[in-house]
Amino acid sequence: MFTKPPRLSVRHDESRGAAADLQTGLDLLAEAKAGRLGPTLRFYRPRPTVAFGQRDAHLAGFEAAADACRRHGFEPLVRKAGGRAAAYHEGCLVVDHIEPQQDAIMGAKARFAVFGALFADALSSLGVPADVGEIPGEYCPGEFSVHGWAPQDPGRRVKLVGTAQRVVSGAWFFSSVLVVQDSAPVRAVLTEVYAALGLDWDPATAGSVEDLVSGVTVDDVERAVTGAYGLSVPG
Repeated sequence: MFTKPPRLSVRHDESRGAAADLQTGLDLLAEAKAGRLGPTLRFYRPRPTVAFGQRDAHLAGFEAAADACRRHGFEPLVRKAGGRAAAYHEGCLVVDHIEPQQDAIMGAKARFAVFGALFADALSSLGVPADVGEIPGEYCPGEFSVHGWAPQDPGRRVKLVGTAQRVVSGAWFFSSVLVVQDSAPVRAVLTEVYAALGLDWDPATAGSVEDLVSGVTVDDVERAVTGAYGLSVPG
């Protein structure tokens, strides 16, 4: 169960590009570690980015995968947290939660379950049939991926939220990407990226909130997440 910190600052950032957005998150983590930043929630809409995992960068096809990103208008980036390649763009919402904590490693795995449930609840409030769990064949697979059920194909699940965490001595940083609109470019770029890397995946598992409930916007999802946090929801 998610427990909101007693004091949680909220900030809304403009994307400055893949590398700058990632660095801002790491800078906030360093501030929290140093005791200069309290619990903070950061929202932003990213520019087109493919975030590769550390293992991806060591594969023989990495440079070809990075070139494929650029052809599709996505900036390739190797992140310090997370697993395999994930793609996102302006139709997505990134939610970064940063907190100082003396023993940050305690509860690290449990956070994936807690935040997965929080985002599933937020999407459910918008009418999305959302659940938590890995989908066979999904991109950047994870035990606590948030997915939804396709109404036109009841047996098919699509990934809607991917999460990653970075823990340092004295603080943690939990980043989540919610794919809200325009899933076609995500499928297109990841098809080439995963082929170049020699990794199997099923493009049918990549979708967006809008694919499941028409008319949902990024602003709608941000308000739903804000409400799931127990914060006041702007009108």
